[in-house]
Amino acid sequence: MHTFAISFSAACLLAISSLSSAQSLEVTQNGEQQALTGSDKFFTGTSIVNPYFSNKEAGVSGASVTFAPGSRSAWHTHPKGQHLVVTEGTGYVQEWGKEKQTIKPGDVVWTPPGVKHWHGAAEHSMMSHIAIQQFGDGKNVVWMEKVTDEQYVK
Repeated sequence: MHTFAISFSAACLLAISSLSSAQSLEVTQNGEQQALTGSDKFFTGTSIVNPYFSNKEAGVSGASVTFAPGSRSAWHTHPKGQHLVVTEGTGYVQEWGKEKQTIKPGDVVWTPPGVKHWHGAAEHSMMSHIAIQQFGDGKNVVWMEKVTDEQYVK
């Protein structure tokens, strides 16, 4: 039994040391990722997407999105859900079939997997949030139809 414990401990140490030598800390400097204007296929109005990270192997991506007043995403879902952390301004989030909700800095929104929703800025305020979502079947978002003006103001 003692030999097994020593062999098992040695195997664990070897595995841990190989993991630590196989991976190391990685820093992406501010500005290294290029910000993008949100595609008019998926956004109404002006939005700027600033990607922070996207790692399909790790299964997660994150970005900040800034919406100009009145701008918004199209309806969409996330295969593994999404967390939003509002950082600036005032905005809205709405789940399909429910009332839109106002969101402000410090608010955290959790959208469960497969829930159809949209988010964007209020009419007279910009809004920024950090979005973190996981990949499912190689995708982190499934885009749908645009939010109409009637749906937005309702």
